[in-house]
Amino acid sequence: MQRNLVKTKKYRVGKNTFIVIKIFQRAKAKTDEGNALATNQANVKIFKKKIKEKRY
Repeated sequence: MQRNLVKTKKYRVGKNTFIVIKIFQRAKAKTDEGNALATNQANVKIFKKKIKEKRY
């Protein structure tokens, strides 16, 4: 089984927070006859974290 390697880092500059995502992908194709096409696609979703309300 082939696995992709994903590394994420967060950087903060002033008020802004930047997320850097590095994706190292692998694709493999093998055939005895004819043509083979190896493709690999990455879907990245970034969600904003909700701030929890403080309850007293």
